[in-house]
Amino acid sequence: MSRAVLVTGGSRGIGAAIARAFAERGDRVAVHYREGAAAAEEVRDSLPGGGHVTVRADLADPDAVRAMVDAAAGHLGGLDVLVNNAGIYVDHPVLGTSYEEWQAAWQATLGVNLVGAANATWCAVRHMTAGAGKGGRIVNVGSRGAYRGEPSHPAYGASKAGLHAFGQSLAVALAPHGITVASVAPGYVQTDMTTEELATPVGDVIRAQSPFNRVATPEEIAAAVVYLASPEAAWSSGAVLDLNGASYLR
Repeated sequence: MSRAVLVTGGSRGIGAAIARAFAERGDRVAVHYREGAAAAEEVRDSLPGGGHVTVRADLADPDAVRAMVDAAAGHLGGLDVLVNNAGIYVDHPVLGTSYEEWQAAWQATLGVNLVGAANATWCAVRHMTAGAGKGGRIVNVGSRGAYRGEPSHPAYGASKAGLHAFGQSLAVALAPHGITVASVAPGYVQTDMTTEELATPVGDVIRAQSPFNRVATPEEIAAAVVYLASPEAAWSSGAVLDLNGASYLR
């Protein structure tokens, strides 16, 4: 049965792969973006099947988030799955930034990665519980950095740790309503944003973090997200699935 799926940050990288994976199984997908309408439209137009849309919002703006989720549900005829994938990654080492830069990095990162995801979830849940017998699936895209640490990007690591904890809290709160909540925690992933770095000697160091001597593909992350959003994965609600090629074990 076709489901209505909203993927935040769906215009590139992991988000685009997630959108494609859902569309390939026959779902209708809303591709969220903040900037770059052309890229989002290109992803939408490349998806198999029909009924796909693009929706725009700055996730740091609560009113824009609410309007975006409502628009996605309106276009798709409801909302069955939310994937909180969007995130920002701002360099701000504690000894290498001014106090003003430090404040700005924390505010921006938490505003999108954690508070933005929380607001999108609040709005999505209203649609998932709108009718008798309804339910839904929420999958958060966290990070290995929540556990391993992000010394040059501490707000990112903190935001992803918070996202994992947020997901587990809601897994308990929403289970009686037929809504499952799970998270994935990827390590390094090969995307258009990381291609340049992976082509340098630093890339060799990054690949060597895993005993497989490589990084993940976006499609590998997408496959896990689709599984966690499937009916078969209902009993994994509350789980955080590590996807890092044994580069960090806990």
